[in-house]
Amino acid sequence: MKEYIKNQVRNSYMIKQGIYNDDRIISLIENIALKAIDVYKNGNKILIAGNGGSAADAQHLAGEIVSKFYFDRPALPAIAVTTDTSIITSIGNDYGYDRLFERQIQANGVKGDMFIGISTSGNSENILRAFMECKRMGIITVGFTGETGGKMESLCDYCIKVPSNETPRIQEAHIMIGHILCGIIEKEIFKGEN
Repeated sequence: MKEYIKNQVRNSYMIKQGIYNDDRIISLIENIALKAIDVYKNGNKILIAGNGGSAADAQHLAGEIVSKFYFDRPALPAIAVTTDTSIITSIGNDYGYDRLFERQIQANGVKGDMFIGISTSGNSENILRAFMECKRMGIITVGFTGETGGKMESLCDYCIKVPSNETPRIQEAHIMIGHILCGIIEKEIFKGEN
């Protein structure tokens, strides 16, 4: 059991080490952070979605943005479109699960917003449809996925591909990257307030 534990920690560390050493991924995170800062400076918001564990990550990141991350400051608008069971079941029943996020983007998104779609495979149909709707509406698209990129890669303005094909390792890296973005957004928008 101890060896299993150590292997899991080592595997997680190695993925993060790979990100640390990849200047392309580091620059991509920086570019997404700069774009997110522009989104907020222009009075827009971030919408976030995922399925399963990635839905929990979407809620987690929205909470960090709306409430606070490192220090007290004014709230920023972010919506995890994974949380309202009445909306989710209504859309699922009336239109099908594949349109779950697309419909919420239509209702809550406006040109200049940012949508972060999280899918470890890069092939979640409801995320792909949301990206297509964002393109139609002029919403900036960011994908968090695994090393293959899946179908989402071609639908995103920015696509972060974690260098792994193991779902738990990908998810661990996604939340780390999300935390980095939250920290940069907060620090840059509220300079001098902490």
